[in-house]
Amino acid sequence: MPVDTPAPAIYLFPVTLGEGDPARVLPAANIALLRGIRHFVVENLRSARRFLRAASRDIVIDDLSFTELSEHTPACEVDAMLRPVTELGEPIGVLSEAGCPAVADPGSDLVAAAQRRGIRVVPLVGPSSILLSLMASGFNGQCFAFRGYLPIEAKARSAAFRDMEREISHRRQTQIFIETPYRNNRLIADLCRELPGDMLLCVASDITGPRESIVTAPVSAWKTRQYDYSKIPTIFLLSR
Repeated sequence: MPVDTPAPAIYLFPVTLGEGDPARVLPAANIALLRGIRHFVVENLRSARRFLRAASRDIVIDDLSFTELSEHTPACEVDAMLRPVTELGEPIGVLSEAGCPAVADPGSDLVAAAQRRGIRVVPLVGPSSILLSLMASGFNGQCFAFRGYLPIEAKARSAAFRDMEREISHRRQTQIFIETPYRNNRLIADLCRELPGDMLLCVASDITGPRESIVTAPVSAWKTRQYDYSKIPTIFLLSR
């Protein structure tokens, strides 16, 4: 079956948040676009290849070109990643390791470079753990902040907790953050030890995946609740 090549642009493809069939959570139009793109800028080469194989059997991985763009990529190398568009007139697909590219993701550096050059940027519909967890939490969806990873060092982490508590109290701003999966259980224990018992904690784990669990409860209830989120992609939200 012939495949149409999309117009030259930067296409931002959300990818699945966990295991499972991409067709269950991604629009068919996204997968059709993927088949027509030969150049990809990706956060992680291994996960990108795995996602593309799962998305469509018609995609021949060996026919594609990949460039990795991670948090460690020097800024001076980003502009060169636009060459398929600027020199060949061909589209580029951008893939995060999970969820939406350019949102809490180094792909934003490529998008910024494209915007400076006047290159069209096309965001596509797909799963975002930030928005999906907020939707299901029952928390304020009009005023919220995504804080990324909290500090690991105890004193700095306690200061971050205090800052989030102030934002919740003064602005009713939902606080959203993540942790390295193997430290999820430790983070919950830290929250239970340091935050008021009446504060609400939502733990959203394996969103859209086979083990999906989204639970909102007071911190006091989390102190006695049985859980194990170790090594499972999880996002955390706080409110009152």
